[in-house]
Amino acid sequence: MGERTVMRRSGVLLLAGWLVVIAGAVAFAQTAPRPPEFPAKGMVTLVDLGATECIPCKMMAPILRDLAREYEGKAAVIFIDVWKNPAPARQTGIRVIPTQIFYDKQGKEVGRHEGFLDKKSIVAAFEKLGVK
Repeated sequence: MGERTVMRRSGVLLLAGWLVVIAGAVAFAQTAPRPPEFPAKGMVTLVDLGATECIPCKMMAPILRDLAREYEGKAAVIFIDVWKNPAPARQTGIRVIPTQIFYDKQGKEVGRHEGFLDKKSIVAAFEKLGVK
């Protein structure tokens, strides 16, 4: 077999491999759950950008569930798994997970924190934004 034939076959195999990768990415994009809209309209919002498999994120999960119940109707608490939905990570320009972003009632970003954030600190941030 000549060198050109081998190169041509290698190129065809490489192209076929890329087509499989692209098809897989398209299938994933079609099946990945859509992340929630944020910030919530007319409401103080905490958006936690993390992943369900990240250790600090797992530590924050029960805190976020409690806060969502305690502040229902007063403040929105939103978790987005950026490993499953990377668009919000790009949109917000986060560098690490978890990252918490606080928005005021007008939807303006007023603060952000990188890493684990305890409940007391989140409650203090809500109070500073006028949430009782």
